[in-house]
Amino acid sequence: MDLKLFLMAFGMLFLAEMGDKTQLAVFTLVTQYKKPLPIFLGASLALVIVTLIGALFGDVVARYVPTAYLKLAAGILFVGIGIFVLIEAVPEVLHQLGRG
Repeated sequence: MDLKLFLMAFGMLFLAEMGDKTQLAVFTLVTQYKKPLPIFLGASLALVIVTLIGALFGDVVARYVPTAYLKLAAGILFVGIGIFVLIEAVPEVLHQLGRG
């Protein structure tokens, strides 16, 4: 195994995920359900599988789909996920503010 490449991938992903949506999602789930171990294991497995998919198919997809289109699709997905989270969170926050 190429240790330099391994460390570079680890470092880049570690820094990219700090404070990212994945970490925020895990934080939110743990605060909601108070069960850190199954949430950690589920999130870890999901990250491993998503990273495997990216590693296996990223090069193939990049050959056929221009990078600009991939960035656009990623942006649309992020906005969609953000809207979904807001739609779920706003009624709960309003309910909590009504009690306070």
